[in-house]
Amino acid sequence: MPDPLNVEWTEAGETRTAQWRSEAGVAAPKRAQIADDRISADDAYKLACEGTALLWRSDYHAAKQLLQAMARRVDRKKPKPAQSPFDAFHGQRQQQAQRANVLGKLLIQFDENYRIDLRRAPDVAQACREAYGDPAGPFVASLRELLGIIGAYEWRKNGIDIPATGGRIHPHYGVFAPIRSEYVTLVAQAALPSTSSAFDIGTGTGVLAAVLARRGVQHIVATDLDPRAIQCAKENVARLGFDKQIEVIQVDLFPAGRAPLILCNPPWIPAKPSSPLERAVYDPDSCMLRGFLSGVAAHLELAGEAWLILSDLAEHLGLRTRAELLAWIDAGQLKIKERHDIRPQHPRSFDKDDPLYSARAKELTSLWRLTLK
Repeated sequence: MPDPLNVEWTEAGETRTAQWRSEAGVAAPKRAQIADDRISADDAYKLACEGTALLWRSDYHAAKQLLQAMARRVDRKKPKPAQSPFDAFHGQRQQQAQRANVLGKLLIQFDENYRIDLRRAPDVAQACREAYGDPAGPFVASLRELLGIIGAYEWRKNGIDIPATGGRIHPHYGVFAPIRSEYVTLVAQAALPSTSSAFDIGTGTGVLAAVLARRGVQHIVATDLDPRAIQCAKENVARLGFDKQIEVIQVDLFPAGRAPLILCNPPWIPAKPSSPLERAVYDPDSCMLRGFLSGVAAHLELAGEAWLILSDLAEHLGLRTRAELLAWIDAGQLKIKERHDIRPQHPRSFDKDDPLYSARAKELTSLWRLTLK
Protein backbone atom coordinates (compact mmCIF):
# COMPACT_ATOMS: atom_id res chain seq x y z
CA MET A 1 0.00 0.00 0.00
CA PRO A 2 1.23 3.55 -0.72
CA ASP A 3 2.63 5.38 2.32
CA PRO A 4 0.35 8.37 3.12
CA LEU A 5 3.34 10.18 4.66
CA ASN A 6 5.82 9.80 1.80
CA VAL A 7 5.97 10.35 -1.95
CA GLU A 8 7.62 7.68 -4.09
CA TRP A 9 8.79 8.04 -7.69
CA THR A 10 11.30 6.64 -10.16
CA GLU A 11 14.15 8.85 -11.38
CA ALA A 12 17.35 7.96 -13.23
CA GLY A 13 16.39 4.31 -12.98
CA GLU A 14 16.11 4.42 -9.17
CA THR A 15 13.14 4.38 -6.82
CA ARG A 16 13.23 7.45 -4.60
CA THR A 17 11.12 8.68 -1.70
CA ALA A 18 10.65 11.91 0.20
CA GLN A 19 8.55 13.09 3.10
CA TRP A 20 5.14 14.41 2.08
CA ARG A 21 3.82 17.66 3.55
CA SER A 22 0.28 19.01 3.31
CA GLU A 23 -1.24 21.66 5.55
CA ALA A 24 -4.64 20.64 4.20
CA GLY A 25 -4.15 17.15 5.58
CA VAL A 26 -4.20 15.55 2.13
CA ALA A 27 -2.55 12.11 1.94
CA ALA A 28 0.50 11.68 -0.26
CA PRO A 29 -0.33 10.87 -3.90
CA LYS A 30 -0.38 7.15 -4.64
CA ARG A 31 1.54 7.63 -7.89
CA ALA A 32 4.12 10.20 -8.91
CA GLN A 33 6.37 10.70 -11.90
CA ILE A 34 8.96 13.22 -12.98
CA ALA A 35 7.79 16.05 -15.26
CA ASP A 36 9.41 19.04 -16.91
CA ASP A 37 8.53 21.69 -19.49
CA ARG A 38 8.28 19.08 -22.23
CA ILE A 39 4.92 17.94 -20.90
CA SER A 40 1.82 19.56 -22.39
CA ALA A 41 -0.92 21.07 -20.27
CA ASP A 42 -3.40 18.56 -21.71
CA ASP A 43 -1.22 15.61 -20.72
CA ALA A 44 -0.52 17.06 -17.27
CA TYR A 45 -4.23 17.65 -16.71
CA LYS A 46 -5.11 14.12 -17.84
CA LEU A 47 -2.53 12.52 -15.56
CA ALA A 48 -3.65 14.63 -12.59
CA CYS A 49 -7.28 13.67 -13.17
CA GLU A 50 -6.21 10.02 -13.20
CA GLY A 51 -4.47 10.47 -9.84
CA THR A 52 -0.84 10.71 -10.98
CA ALA A 53 1.21 13.48 -9.38
CA LEU A 54 3.92 15.32 -11.30
CA LEU A 55 7.18 16.13 -9.52
CA TRP A 56 8.57 19.15 -11.36
CA ARG A 57 12.19 19.18 -12.55
CA SER A 58 12.37 22.27 -14.76
CA ASP A 59 11.99 26.06 -14.59
CA TYR A 60 9.98 27.26 -11.58
CA HIS A 61 7.99 29.86 -13.53
CA ALA A 62 7.17 27.25 -16.16
CA ALA A 63 5.61 25.20 -13.36
CA LYS A 64 3.44 28.17 -12.36
CA GLN A 65 2.36 28.59 -15.99
CA LEU A 66 1.50 24.91 -16.22
CA LEU A 67 -0.56 25.14 -13.04
CA GLN A 68 -2.50 28.06 -14.51
CA ALA A 69 -3.09 26.10 -17.72
CA MET A 70 -4.36 23.12 -15.71
CA ALA A 71 -6.65 25.44 -13.75
CA ARG A 72 -8.19 26.72 -16.97
CA ARG A 73 -8.95 23.15 -17.99
CA VAL A 74 -10.52 22.39 -14.62
CA ASP A 75 -12.65 25.52 -14.83
CA ARG A 76 -14.01 24.63 -18.25
CA LYS A 77 -16.28 22.12 -16.56
CA LYS A 78 -19.25 24.17 -15.46
CA PRO A 79 -21.50 22.77 -12.72
CA LYS A 80 -25.00 21.71 -13.60
CA PRO A 81 -27.69 24.35 -12.97
CA ALA A 82 -28.78 24.04 -9.35
CA GLN A 83 -32.41 23.76 -8.32
CA SER A 84 -31.87 25.67 -5.06
CA PRO A 85 -29.21 27.65 -3.18
CA PHE A 86 -28.68 24.54 -1.04
CA ASP A 87 -27.86 22.47 -4.12
CA ALA A 88 -25.71 25.28 -5.51
CA PHE A 89 -23.66 25.39 -2.32
CA HIS A 90 -23.00 21.66 -2.25
CA GLY A 91 -22.30 21.63 -5.98
CA GLN A 92 -19.76 24.41 -5.56
CA ARG A 93 -18.10 22.63 -2.61
CA GLN A 94 -17.79 19.46 -4.68
CA GLN A 95 -16.32 21.39 -7.60
CA GLN A 96 -13.85 23.16 -5.30
CA ALA A 97 -12.75 19.82 -3.85
CA GLN A 98 -12.22 18.35 -7.30
CA ARG A 99 -10.31 21.44 -8.39
CA ALA A 100 -8.05 21.27 -5.34
CA ASN A 101 -7.44 17.57 -5.92
CA VAL A 102 -6.37 18.01 -9.55
CA LEU A 103 -4.26 21.14 -9.06
CA GLY A 104 -2.64 19.66 -5.96
CA LYS A 105 -0.95 17.03 -8.13
CA LEU A 106 1.81 19.36 -9.37
CA LEU A 107 4.61 18.93 -6.84
CA ILE A 108 7.77 20.77 -5.80
CA GLN A 109 10.70 19.29 -3.86
CA PHE A 110 12.39 21.20 -1.00
CA ASP A 111 15.72 20.52 0.64
CA GLU A 112 16.35 20.53 4.41
CA ASN A 113 16.62 24.36 4.40
CA TYR A 114 13.43 25.04 2.41
CA ARG A 115 15.44 25.64 -0.75
CA ILE A 116 13.94 24.73 -4.15
CA ASP A 117 16.50 23.45 -6.65
CA LEU A 118 14.83 24.77 -9.81
CA ARG A 119 15.81 27.50 -12.26
CA ARG A 120 14.46 30.93 -11.24
CA ALA A 121 13.00 29.54 -8.03
CA PRO A 122 12.41 32.25 -5.41
CA ASP A 123 13.82 32.23 -1.90
CA VAL A 124 10.85 30.86 0.07
CA ALA A 125 12.69 29.93 3.27
CA GLN A 126 11.16 32.61 5.47
CA ALA A 127 7.66 32.08 4.08
CA CYS A 128 7.96 28.35 4.75
CA ARG A 129 9.30 28.88 8.26
CA GLU A 130 6.31 31.05 9.09
CA ALA A 131 3.93 28.39 7.77
CA TYR A 132 5.67 25.13 8.70
CA GLY A 133 8.01 26.12 11.53
CA ASP A 134 11.66 25.11 11.68
CA PRO A 135 12.85 22.77 8.91
CA ALA A 136 12.53 19.04 9.60
CA GLY A 137 14.36 17.60 6.61
CA PRO A 138 13.72 17.47 2.86
CA PHE A 139 10.14 17.06 1.70
CA VAL A 140 7.72 17.35 -1.21
CA ALA A 141 4.61 19.55 -1.28
CA SER A 142 2.20 20.79 -3.90
CA LEU A 143 3.04 23.94 -5.83
CA ARG A 144 -0.49 25.14 -5.12
CA GLU A 145 0.14 24.97 -1.38
CA LEU A 146 3.47 26.75 -1.79
CA LEU A 147 1.80 29.61 -3.66
CA GLY A 148 -0.70 29.90 -0.81
CA ILE A 149 2.16 30.06 1.67
CA ILE A 150 3.89 32.80 -0.36
CA GLY A 151 0.64 34.78 -0.58
CA ALA A 152 0.09 34.46 3.18
CA TYR A 153 3.66 35.61 3.79
CA GLU A 154 2.98 38.78 1.79
CA TRP A 155 -0.23 39.42 3.75
CA ARG A 156 1.68 38.96 6.99
CA LYS A 157 4.56 41.17 5.90
CA ASN A 158 2.44 44.03 4.56
CA GLY A 159 -0.56 43.80 6.86
CA ILE A 160 -4.11 45.07 6.34
CA ASP A 161 -5.07 48.61 7.24
CA ILE A 162 -7.91 48.50 9.80
CA PRO A 163 -8.69 52.11 10.79
CA ALA A 164 -10.83 51.01 13.75
CA THR A 165 -7.70 49.53 15.37
CA GLY A 166 -5.56 52.59 14.70
CA GLY A 167 -3.12 50.58 12.60
CA ARG A 168 -2.57 47.44 10.57
CA ILE A 169 -3.40 43.82 11.29
CA HIS A 170 -0.85 41.24 10.11
CA PRO A 171 -2.50 37.81 9.64
CA HIS A 172 -0.38 34.69 9.96
CA TYR A 173 -0.60 31.68 7.69
CA GLY A 174 -3.72 29.69 8.56
CA VAL A 175 -5.37 32.53 10.48
CA PHE A 176 -8.38 34.20 8.88
CA ALA A 177 -7.49 37.63 7.49
CA PRO A 178 -9.94 40.45 8.35
CA ILE A 179 -10.56 41.42 4.75
CA ARG A 180 -14.34 41.61 5.25
CA SER A 181 -14.76 44.91 7.05
CA GLU A 182 -18.45 44.76 7.94
CA TYR A 183 -18.05 42.88 11.23
CA VAL A 184 -15.28 45.26 12.29
CA THR A 185 -17.58 48.20 11.54
CA LEU A 186 -20.37 46.71 13.67
CA VAL A 187 -18.10 46.27 16.70
CA ALA A 188 -16.58 49.72 16.21
CA GLN A 189 -19.97 51.46 16.19
CA ALA A 190 -22.23 49.61 18.67
CA ALA A 191 -22.76 51.25 22.08
CA LEU A 192 -20.58 49.61 24.72
CA PRO A 193 -22.36 48.30 27.84
CA SER A 194 -19.16 48.90 29.83
CA THR A 195 -15.53 49.86 29.34
CA SER A 196 -14.23 47.95 32.34
CA SER A 197 -13.59 44.55 30.75
CA ALA A 198 -14.52 42.21 27.92
CA PHE A 199 -13.92 38.72 26.53
CA ASP A 200 -13.22 38.19 22.82
CA ILE A 201 -14.00 34.54 22.04
CA GLY A 202 -12.20 33.04 19.04
CA THR A 203 -10.00 36.10 18.57
CA GLY A 204 -8.11 34.96 15.44
CA THR A 205 -5.84 37.84 14.47
CA GLY A 206 -6.97 39.81 17.54
CA VAL A 207 -8.65 42.43 15.38
CA LEU A 208 -11.88 42.75 17.40
CA ALA A 209 -10.02 42.80 20.71
CA ALA A 210 -7.93 45.64 19.29
CA VAL A 211 -11.08 47.51 18.23
CA LEU A 212 -12.42 47.27 21.79
CA ALA A 213 -9.08 48.37 23.25
CA ARG A 214 -9.01 51.42 21.00
CA ARG A 215 -12.55 52.24 22.13
CA GLY A 216 -11.30 52.38 25.71
CA VAL A 217 -12.14 48.97 27.17
CA GLN A 218 -9.61 48.68 29.98
CA HIS A 219 -9.03 44.91 30.14
CA ILE A 220 -9.79 42.35 27.44
CA VAL A 221 -9.19 38.62 27.52
CA ALA A 222 -8.90 37.29 23.97
CA THR A 223 -9.16 33.51 23.56
CA ASP A 224 -8.53 31.01 20.81
CA LEU A 225 -7.77 27.29 20.55
CA ASP A 226 -5.44 27.51 17.54
CA PRO A 227 -1.76 28.03 18.48
CA ARG A 228 -1.20 29.97 15.25
CA ALA A 229 -4.01 32.36 16.11
CA ILE A 230 -2.64 32.85 19.62
CA GLN A 231 0.79 33.81 18.31
CA CYS A 232 -0.76 36.01 15.61
CA ALA A 233 -3.02 37.85 18.05
CA LYS A 234 -0.18 38.41 20.53
CA GLU A 235 2.02 39.95 17.83
CA ASN A 236 -0.75 42.20 16.52
CA VAL A 237 -1.74 43.34 20.01
CA ALA A 238 1.86 44.21 20.85
CA ARG A 239 2.44 45.95 17.51
CA LEU A 240 -0.64 48.13 18.04
CA GLY A 241 0.43 49.00 21.60
CA PHE A 242 -2.48 47.26 23.34
CA ASP A 243 -0.54 44.54 25.14
CA LYS A 244 -1.24 46.14 28.54
CA GLN A 245 -5.00 46.10 27.85
CA ILE A 246 -5.33 42.76 26.06
CA GLU A 247 -4.43 39.35 27.47
CA VAL A 248 -4.31 36.57 24.86
CA ILE A 249 -4.79 33.03 26.15
CA GLN A 250 -5.20 29.60 24.58
CA VAL A 251 -8.46 28.06 25.77
CA ASP A 252 -11.57 26.49 24.26
CA LEU A 253 -14.15 29.31 24.16
CA PHE A 254 -14.40 31.00 27.58
CA PRO A 255 -11.76 32.08 30.09
CA ALA A 256 -12.42 31.90 33.82
CA GLY A 257 -14.57 34.58 35.42
CA ARG A 258 -17.25 36.95 34.14
CA ALA A 259 -17.29 40.10 32.03
CA PRO A 260 -19.85 42.80 31.18
CA LEU A 261 -19.16 42.31 27.47
CA ILE A 262 -18.46 39.01 25.72
CA LEU A 263 -18.24 38.98 21.94
CA CYS A 264 -17.83 36.22 19.40
CA ASN A 265 -17.59 36.15 15.61
CA PRO A 266 -17.84 32.39 14.93
CA PRO A 267 -17.50 30.66 11.55
CA TRP A 268 -20.73 31.37 9.71
CA ILE A 269 -21.19 28.32 7.48
CA PRO A 270 -22.32 25.07 9.19
CA ALA A 271 -20.42 22.66 6.96
CA LYS A 272 -17.29 20.54 7.18
CA PRO A 273 -14.06 22.37 6.34
CA SER A 274 -12.01 20.68 3.64
CA SER A 275 -8.76 21.71 5.34
CA PRO A 276 -7.58 23.19 8.66
CA LEU A 277 -7.30 26.55 6.90
CA GLU A 278 -11.08 26.65 6.36
CA ARG A 279 -12.02 26.35 10.02
CA ALA A 280 -12.50 30.11 10.33
CA VAL A 281 -15.34 29.90 7.78
CA TYR A 282 -16.82 26.41 8.15
CA ASP A 283 -18.20 25.18 11.49
CA PRO A 284 -19.65 21.63 11.31
CA ASP A 285 -23.11 21.46 12.86
CA SER A 286 -22.68 25.09 14.08
CA CYS A 287 -20.58 23.66 16.92
CA MET A 288 -18.80 26.87 17.95
CA LEU A 289 -21.93 28.99 17.53
CA ARG A 290 -23.97 26.65 19.72
CA GLY A 291 -21.11 26.37 22.23
CA PHE A 292 -20.96 30.14 22.58
CA LEU A 293 -24.70 30.57 22.99
CA SER A 294 -25.06 27.70 25.46
CA GLY A 295 -22.12 28.78 27.64
CA VAL A 296 -22.00 32.55 27.57
CA ALA A 297 -24.64 33.11 30.29
CA ALA A 298 -22.36 31.48 32.86
CA HIS A 299 -19.66 34.06 32.12
CA LEU A 300 -21.78 37.19 31.65
CA GLU A 301 -22.24 39.76 34.40
CA LEU A 302 -25.87 40.40 35.36
CA ALA A 303 -26.23 43.65 33.42
CA GLY A 304 -23.82 42.62 30.69
CA GLU A 305 -24.22 41.94 26.99
CA ALA A 306 -23.15 39.07 24.75
CA TRP A 307 -22.38 40.26 21.24
CA LEU A 308 -22.81 37.65 18.55
CA ILE A 309 -21.51 38.75 15.14
CA LEU A 310 -22.90 36.46 12.48
CA SER A 311 -23.68 36.44 8.77
CA ASP A 312 -27.06 35.02 7.76
CA LEU A 313 -25.65 33.52 4.55
CA ALA A 314 -26.21 30.02 5.96
CA GLU A 315 -29.93 30.77 6.24
CA HIS A 316 -30.17 31.87 2.60
CA LEU A 317 -28.30 28.71 1.57
CA GLY A 318 -30.72 26.50 3.49
CA LEU A 319 -27.99 25.26 5.85
CA ARG A 320 -29.48 26.74 9.02
CA THR A 321 -32.82 28.38 9.84
CA ARG A 322 -33.52 31.56 11.73
CA ALA A 323 -35.81 29.51 13.99
CA GLU A 324 -32.86 27.30 14.98
CA LEU A 325 -30.73 30.32 15.82
CA LEU A 326 -33.50 31.88 17.92
CA ALA A 327 -34.08 28.58 19.72
CA TRP A 328 -30.37 28.34 20.62
CA ILE A 329 -30.45 31.90 21.95
CA ASP A 330 -33.50 31.08 24.05
CA ALA A 331 -32.03 27.80 25.31
CA GLY A 332 -28.94 29.70 26.44
CA GLN A 333 -31.11 31.75 28.82
CA LEU A 334 -30.58 34.82 26.67
CA LYS A 335 -32.88 37.40 25.16
CA ILE A 336 -32.38 39.80 22.27
CA LYS A 337 -31.89 43.41 23.29
CA GLU A 338 -31.14 44.77 19.84
CA ARG A 339 -29.73 43.79 16.46
CA HIS A 340 -27.56 45.86 14.12
CA ASP A 341 -27.34 44.82 10.46
CA ILE A 342 -24.92 45.68 7.68
CA ARG A 343 -24.67 44.54 4.08
CA PRO A 344 -21.39 42.96 2.97
CA GLN A 345 -19.34 44.89 0.47
CA HIS A 346 -17.03 42.13 -0.78
CA PRO A 347 -16.97 41.62 -4.58
CA ARG A 348 -18.80 38.27 -4.60
CA SER A 349 -21.90 39.96 -3.19
CA PHE A 350 -22.26 41.77 -6.51
CA ASP A 351 -21.02 39.05 -8.87
CA LYS A 352 -24.04 37.71 -10.75
CA ASP A 353 -21.91 34.91 -12.20
CA ASP A 354 -21.20 33.53 -8.74
CA PRO A 355 -23.13 30.24 -8.27
CA LEU A 356 -24.27 31.47 -4.86
CA TYR A 357 -25.25 34.96 -6.00
CA SER A 358 -28.95 34.55 -5.19
CA ALA A 359 -28.01 33.91 -1.55
CA ARG A 360 -25.16 36.40 -1.35
CA ALA A 361 -27.35 39.21 -2.67
CA LYS A 362 -29.59 38.80 0.39
CA GLU A 363 -26.82 38.37 2.96
CA LEU A 364 -26.69 40.52 6.07
CA THR A 365 -24.06 40.48 8.77
CA SER A 366 -25.60 41.19 12.15
CA LEU A 367 -24.45 42.10 15.63
CA TRP A 368 -26.91 40.49 18.03
CA ARG A 369 -26.88 42.24 21.41
CA LEU A 370 -27.98 39.57 23.87
CA THR A 371 -28.68 39.90 27.57
CA LEU A 372 -29.59 37.49 30.37
CA LYS A 373 -33.26 36.60 30.75
